[in-house]
Amino acid sequence: MIDVDPESDEKTPYECFECGSIIITEDSPGQCPDCGGPMRNRRMSLE
Repeated sequence: MIDVDPESDEKTPYECFECGSIIITEDSPGQCPDCGGPMRNRRMSLE
């Protein structure tokens, strides 16, 4: 597994836990723009 720098300026894919919507952005969106659900960084493991 590789280490991911959460402060990176690189664009990162985020996925919504509720609706599965995926957005690619430089900053963590916090909440899904579609349904308001929680987002996760897809480059980080779910463990």
